Amino acid sequence: MTLTRVLVIEDDPIIGEMLTLYLTEENFDVQRVETARDGKQALDTFKPDILLLDLMLPDASGTELCAEFRQLTAIPIIVISMKPSVTVRIQAISYGADDFLVKPFSMQELKVRMEAVLRRTLNLTPGAKTVASQQPYDPHHAASSPGSGLTLDLERRTIVLDGEHIETTFSEYEIMKLFYQHPNRVFSREELINAVRGIDSFINDRAIDVHVTNLRRKLERNPKEPQYIKTVWGVGYKFMNP
Repeated sequence: MTLTRVLVIEDDPIIGEMLTLYLTEENFDVQRVETARDGKQALDTFKPDILLLDLMLPDASGTELCAEFRQLTAIPIIVISMKPSVTVRIQAISYGADDFLVKPFSMQELKVRMEAVLRRTLNLTPGAKTVASQQPYDPHHAASSPGSGLTLDLERRTIVLDGEHIETTFSEYEIMKLFYQHPNRVFSREELINAVRGIDSFINDRAIDVHVTNLRRKLERNPKEPQYIKTVWGVGYKFMNP
């Protein structure tokens, strides 16, 4: 059985060792580094399935770290930080993190959250397969066929707009997949929160609004007058594929 590879970027020797020992005992393949530079190299050499990222490192710090690593990889990122500020949490998630844990935290809770984001990343839901069968889609053909509208590439986890692959964060893709599976249905922010994070994970209405804003910037010709993702005032959002 292939073990799930976990890259831990944590410079605190005590916390780093605890994470490594616990996750190894739970049958994860763990590599730990102490700097952002070594973490970026490990993305290529270790090829992790999930990243645990401390926001305070010797060579870099701040929520911008999430954006840097998100540009380098599409794997789930869970931030582990001493900073309990709601602002920091929102910024980290907005910059590409998939979850956020404040130190000190329960190792069991960390494992559950890791399994939750991995489950959503690695497993296609039956609904997603149904979408693919209802709209036959050849990603190679779509990539070279302008004017093909908006579809999803389920294998590469990207949005395809007029033949062009649009890269998204994990959360942006999950929101878009839900919209795509249920066109014209109005989703409340609470429904989107539960679909993206699960009830136990940290996210709020503001973070959902940020993800929708980012999707509009990537998909809409004029984000201020969206054609795909419509706001239903007082309720939430709905998707239309004109």
